[in-house]
Amino acid sequence: MTVDEMIDALIDREGGYVADPGDRGGATRFGITEAVARLQGYKGDIRNLPRAEAVAIYKRLYWLGARFDAVAAIAPRLAAELFDAGVNMGPATAITFLQRALNALNRGATDYPDIAVDGAIGAKTLATLTSFVGKRGEAGETVLVRAIDALRGARYIRLAETRPADEAFLYGWLANRIGETVDG
Repeated sequence: MTVDEMIDALIDREGGYVADPGDRGGATRFGITEAVARLQGYKGDIRNLPRAEAVAIYKRLYWLGARFDAVAAIAPRLAAELFDAGVNMGPATAITFLQRALNALNRGATDYPDIAVDGAIGAKTLATLTSFVGKRGEAGETVLVRAIDALRGARYIRLAETRPADEAFLYGWLANRIGETVDG
C-alpha cells in the first residue's frame, strides 16, 4: 500500500468535519485537528480545510517527518501500522511502541543490543529494525505489527479508564484501529 493509499483510507475513516465536544483534540477535518492545521500554517476555518492540504499535512508531518518512509523501506506493513498509530496517538508515541517492541524481542540482547526508547526514528532504530527483520523475516514483521497493536490497545483502554469521556471512543478505536494492517 502506498502512502497515498494509506492517507486516502485514513481520510475515509476519519470523515469530513467533526466537532465532538467529548474529544480532547477538538474540531477536526479529515482527521486533522485545528491545532495541528494551525501549526502547519493553515489560517482558515478548520471546517474549510481543503482535502489537498490535509493530505499534505499527513505526508509532511506524519509520514516524512516521523520517518515512517524509512521504516517502509524495511517493513512496509509495519510502517502502515505506525503511520496510523502516529496519526491517532502522535508519532513519538507510535515510535516508542516500536522501540519498546524491538527491545523486548531481542532475546535478552543476544540478537542485537537494546536501543533508546526516545520516540525518534534515527540510524540506530532503523539498524535494529533491519537486524530484526533480517533474523525473523516476514513473520517477524507480522509479530512487530501485533506487538504495536497490543500496545495501542492497552493505551486505549488505559485512556478510557482514566478519562470517562474517552469511553465513548474506545469501541471505535478498537474496531477501526487495531488489527487493520495484519488482518485487513
